[in-house]
Amino acid sequence: MRLALLALRLMVLAWLWPVTRLNSSTFANKKRHKEVYVGENTKAKHGGRVDLKMKKLDSTKSLLIKSEQLLRIEDHDFAMRPGFGGSALPVGIDVQVESIDSISEVNMDFTMTLYLRHYWQDDRLAFPSSSNKSRTFDARLVKKIWVPDVFFVHSKRSFIHDTTMENIMLRVFPDGNILYSVRITVTALCSMDFSSFPLDTQNCSLELESYAYNENDLMLYWKNGNDSLRTDEIVLSQFFIEDFQPSFGLAFYSSTGWYNRLYINFILRRHIFFFMLQTYFPTMLMVMLSWVSFWIDRRAVPARVSLGITTVLTMSTIITGVSASMPQVSYVKAVDIYLWASFLFVFLSVIEYAAVNYFTTVEEMKKLKNAKIPSNFDTTQAMAFDGCFHDNDIDLVSFPEVSITPTTDRNTQPRNSTISAPTEGTRLRRRNTLKYNLSFIRSNSYMIDSYSRVIFPMAYLLFNIIYWSLYA
Repeated sequence: MRLALLALRLMVLAWLWPVTRLNSSTFANKKRHKEVYVGENTKAKHGGRVDLKMKKLDSTKSLLIKSEQLLRIEDHDFAMRPGFGGSALPVGIDVQVESIDSISEVNMDFTMTLYLRHYWQDDRLAFPSSSNKSRTFDARLVKKIWVPDVFFVHSKRSFIHDTTMENIMLRVFPDGNILYSVRITVTALCSMDFSSFPLDTQNCSLELESYAYNENDLMLYWKNGNDSLRTDEIVLSQFFIEDFQPSFGLAFYSSTGWYNRLYINFILRRHIFFFMLQTYFPTMLMVMLSWVSFWIDRRAVPARVSLGITTVLTMSTIITGVSASMPQVSYVKAVDIYLWASFLFVFLSVIEYAAVNYFTTVEEMKKLKNAKIPSNFDTTQAMAFDGCFHDNDIDLVSFPEVSITPTTDRNTQPRNSTISAPTEGTRLRRRNTLKYNLSFIRSNSYMIDSYSRVIFPMAYLLFNIIYWSLYA
C-alpha cells in the first residue's frame, strides 16, 4: 500500500515539473521586459540620461565622465582666467582664411569665412599621461572651462557654423597647453574710398580684440608672426587680392583702458573689364552716336532732334543705373566725371543743332527781307552734295542789288558777274575782328556743322587721354 502511494506521488511530481519551469521562464521574461520599459521611460523623461541603477552607461558617456574627472573640472572655478591676479595671460592667435564670400560697395562691408585658433596654457587642465598624448573634445566641454573672449571689432554679423555639429574643437595637452579652434563667418565694416571708382584699390581689415580683459589681464599676439595668417586660393569676381598681411596694435577706451588688437589687412584691386563693358563702352558709343547729327541736313529737324533727345535720355539712364549701385557719398567719383563729361558732349551736340537752326532761320529771314526772294523758291534745289544749304546756289541776278555790309554773305554776288582782280602792288585788308567772324558764321550757319565734325571728336579724344592717364 505504501509503495502504491509513493508511486502515485512520483507520478504527480513528474507531471507538475514542466509546468513549474514554464511559469518561471515567463516570469523572468516579464521582469526583463519591465526593466527595459522602465529604462526607456526614464531615458525619455530625463533627456537621454539614464540612471546608473537602471541601465549601464555606454563607453562614450563613461569616457566623457572620466575625462572630466581627469581634468578636474569640478575642482576649479573656471569663471576666472588662468593665473588670475598675476601677469597678463599670453594668448596666441592663428587664422586661416577660407573664403571672402562677398564685398558690398553699397553697405561698405565684406563677409569672410575663417578658422580662428587660440593657443594658451591653463595649468588647471593639466593631467598625467604616460604617452604624452593630447585629448580632443568638442563644444560640450568648451562650455565648462575658461576660453578667451575674442570678438571682431566693427563687425555687423557673425556666427559659428553648426552643421552637422558646432564647428568647435578643443585640444588639451598633458602640460596644460590648449588649442581652441572655431569656424566663423563674419561680416565687418570696411571704410572704402570711391574717389577713383571703378579704377580704385581698397584697403580693408578685420580686427580682433578681447572684450573683457585689457592688456593687464590678457595679451593677444600672433602665434607665428607673419606666418600666422594663411589663406586658401581665393578668387573674387570683381576684385583681385593683392596682399594679405597681419599686424597688431593697441586700442584705448577711456573707461576701461588699453587693449591688445590684432589686424588682418588685405588689399583689393578692382577689375575694370566689367565696368568697361557695362559703363564706359556704352557711354562712348552714345557720344559718337550724337555726332551723327552733324552729317544730317540742318533742315531735317525731326531727324536731328529725335537723335539728340535719344542720346540724352540714354546717357541719363546709364548715369542713374551706376548711381543706384553705389553708396550715396558726398564727393565726386571717377566714373561720375566720365559720365557727366560724356553727357555734356551729348548735350552740346543738341545745343549745336539749336544754334545752327536758329542762325539758318535768321539768315533766311534776312534774305527774304533784303533780297526779296520769291516765296515759291524751292530751297531743296539749293542743297550741296554734303547735305548743307549754300547761299551761293541761289541765283540773285533778277533781284535788285543790295549794299554789302559786314553781315552780308560774300557769296551773294550774282553768279555771272565778274569781279575785277586787285591791281599789282595793292594790299588786301580784312577785318578779322571777333564781331566780324561771328557775323560771318551767322551768315554761313552751315559751317558750324563742318567745324563740329572736327572739334567734337578731337575734344572728346583729348578728354579720354587726360582721364585715363590720371586714373588708370
